[in-house]
Amino acid sequence: MSAFSSQHAVIFAWLLCTLMLNTGTCNNFSIGCSQKDKLGLLNFKQRVIDLSAVLSSWNPDQDCCQWRGVNCDHITGRVTRLSLPCSTTLATYIDKQDKSHCLSGSIHLSLLLVELEFLNDLNLSNNDFLALQFDSVHQNCHNLSVVSHFHRCVNSSSLGYLDLSFNDNLAINSLQWLSRIYSLKYLDLGGIDLHKETNWLQPLTMLPSLSVLVMSDCQLKDLSPSLLYANFTALNALDLSKNEFSSELPKWLFNLSCGICYLEFGMNSLRGQLPEALLNLRQLKYLNFEDNDLDGPIPLWFGKFQYLKYLIIGANMFSGSIPPNLGNLSSLIALSVSSNQFTGVVSERNFAKLSKLKRLIIYSSPPLIFDCESQWVPPFQLERLVLGFAGPNLPEWLYTQRNLKRLSIFYSSFVAKSKFWNFVSRVSELDLEGNLIVGNLSNNVLLNSSFISLTSNDLKGSLPRLSSNVVIFDVSNNSLSGTIFPLLCDHKMLNGKGSLIYLDISRNHLSGELTNCWKNWKSLIHVNLGSNNLTGKIPSSMGSLLSLASLHLHENNLYGTIPTSLQNCHSLLIFNVRENNLSGTIPHWIPHDARALQLRSNNFSSNIPTQICQISSLIILDIADNIISGEIPTCLHNITSLVFNNATKSSLSFSFHYSSSLIYFHDDSLELVTKGRVSEYDTNLHFMTLIDMSSNNLFGTVPPQMFSLVGLCSLNLSHNKLRGKIPYEIGNMRSLESLDLSANQFWGEIPQGLANLSFLGVLNLSFNNFSGKIPSGTQLQGFDAVSYIGNPDLCGPPLPKICWQDAEHKDSKPIDEDEDKDEFLSWFYIGLKSGFVTGFLGVFCALFLNRKWRQAYFTFLYDMRDRLYVMVLIKMNSSR
Repeated sequence: MSAFSSQHAVIFAWLLCTLMLNTGTCNNFSIGCSQKDKLGLLNFKQRVIDLSAVLSSWNPDQDCCQWRGVNCDHITGRVTRLSLPCSTTLATYIDKQDKSHCLSGSIHLSLLLVELEFLNDLNLSNNDFLALQFDSVHQNCHNLSVVSHFHRCVNSSSLGYLDLSFNDNLAINSLQWLSRIYSLKYLDLGGIDLHKETNWLQPLTMLPSLSVLVMSDCQLKDLSPSLLYANFTALNALDLSKNEFSSELPKWLFNLSCGICYLEFGMNSLRGQLPEALLNLRQLKYLNFEDNDLDGPIPLWFGKFQYLKYLIIGANMFSGSIPPNLGNLSSLIALSVSSNQFTGVVSERNFAKLSKLKRLIIYSSPPLIFDCESQWVPPFQLERLVLGFAGPNLPEWLYTQRNLKRLSIFYSSFVAKSKFWNFVSRVSELDLEGNLIVGNLSNNVLLNSSFISLTSNDLKGSLPRLSSNVVIFDVSNNSLSGTIFPLLCDHKMLNGKGSLIYLDISRNHLSGELTNCWKNWKSLIHVNLGSNNLTGKIPSSMGSLLSLASLHLHENNLYGTIPTSLQNCHSLLIFNVRENNLSGTIPHWIPHDARALQLRSNNFSSNIPTQICQISSLIILDIADNIISGEIPTCLHNITSLVFNNATKSSLSFSFHYSSSLIYFHDDSLELVTKGRVSEYDTNLHFMTLIDMSSNNLFGTVPPQMFSLVGLCSLNLSHNKLRGKIPYEIGNMRSLESLDLSANQFWGEIPQGLANLSFLGVLNLSFNNFSGKIPSGTQLQGFDAVSYIGNPDLCGPPLPKICWQDAEHKDSKPIDEDEDKDEFLSWFYIGLKSGFVTGFLGVFCALFLNRKWRQAYFTFLYDMRDRLYVMVLIKMNSSR
């Protein structure tokens, strides 16, 4: 009886576990991990690079079902899921996403699928794997080729979910191995380099169960537009966005399973018009063709997609009017038709049945005309609105949107009155960038949104007041005046709880001092007060901005020294105070991680501190147009970011979180003098590496260590008192695009190595003491003579002065046909002269040796004298 009861107890336990698989309460009934699976996982661990001990819990002495990322079947103990995605957070300063704590090395996929034969779910996304390999690890599969091994040993795989996305350094040359994983239902290879796989579509069509396919940002080029059918019988979702497709929409797309509901082709270069065959996919709920080159009108039949919830077709070349039929899409939640070439009028009919609409993005350039009744109340309540319109007044229906959280207005002009500012105080995101909005912010305007961008408008008056909710505030490039005191020092509004992290009030007409209220804004990360009329000293309270990463105070009238309290700003990456009246010495406390230091056009003096050399990440060092003296430090080669040509791997971008789910990305910018002109660098700032020490009082020789900065793009040492020879090693600076050594005391020959700088676009060696011949080669002869003037002893093209070595060489070189002619003429004239001299001497000698000839000769001379005398007298008498 007891045996019978035990048997029934086991059956009952099995049934109980089956019923409670989703609750996790049957863990106590599960059996241990399969020994085969444990060995397979340990083999996987042995072959990956795990510097941060992600797999430290994978202890051979413990049950592998308890290891990190491993899930087992509670009945059989076989591993069914391996989920090891790397968790990375987006840092405020985006240099390069830090994946040092992620798994790396190679993914030995065949090892996993052969050893873990019941593996159903594999997620290795967002790691830093470098290769995908197939190993012969099964004894029955030894001595087989990679492909045949995989085909024979993986046919029985139960893998249904495979996610390798966002392994940014992973490149896969072929996808043929996928065709044998028949059970695959979900595949995500987003962000993996597949540009060498030209036939990527064929192996995917051999997966009969594939339901979700994500291959965005894979550098794919061939969309097989002429292919009629692709055997995706079970496909429900297809994402091929951010690739390099440049054809028309493929024919096979319109013959997919009628059950497909998600279609994503955004950010490609697709062209042509939308064919009516797209209606074959009537079950579509999500359709995204944003940012392509599609053209023509929006077809009227678009209104027949009765299940469509998301229609995103912005940033194309669609023309004509927006058809009223779009107003029939009663299921629509999001509609984006922005940045096209639409014209005409938008009226109530375009929104007739859109009662579920939450997100509307509708603007064009030139702006559309909204012709809606002033009393019209839309059937929707929007949460997100991006709007562009023609006319002096806002559409009245905007004020009916009570649930609006995010409002953006582009390509518009209107007068912003109190009613408008009161309305937008309720939205959390307000973006009015780049309009012609006229308004006065002096009239007790209180801004309450967490994100506020009013840049590039025509706003006047003083700065507005900010509530403690504001996180991002940008009011640059307007006509605001007054002081910054009301904005920063209104303690009553803040109550010590200011949340501001981004402040840009540059390019206005603000005046007065910087105030000393910065202690109220300790969360600030980015501050830009440049291009105003601010005066006074930099307040010491700025040193309380411990999170400050970017500080711009350029083009003002600031004076005094840089306060030492700024050394508390350990996160400072960009420090820009150019074109002020600041004095004192160059600060030696600049953080070691700083990227850009711009002090040009001030009154800084003394020497260049050697602490500069400890800023290993520096890519911009601009100290031009000061009164700095002394020698150039010999330690500049310690700035490793300039020694290695890897500047393009870094960026000078910032991300700012202004809500739990919304992020603002900002590319920092600097105006730099390079290639003989002033240029603004923003999104391409990280490509520029520059040292500018021009127009100072530097003396001595240039340390040879400077010529090891092979990553440098621009070097300007002009207008100093530097001397010495330029070493041949300057030819190692292969990244140089601009070199200016003018107005110094350099001497000696121009090194031949300079001709090796193939990227050099601007060269100025004028007004030195260079001598000898300009090195030959197309590079140096391609510059104007102006690049070399003021060097009296310099010769050779492009200068008109011919080198004496060239003249000697010319005399000794072989004679061509023209030279034969010149030589003949030369010898002809020499013979003529010789003949004349010889004839003259012969006649002269004959006269003096023969008496009769001599007497006759002188008689002839005397007779000629008398004749001439008579002729002169006759002429003189006749003239009287």
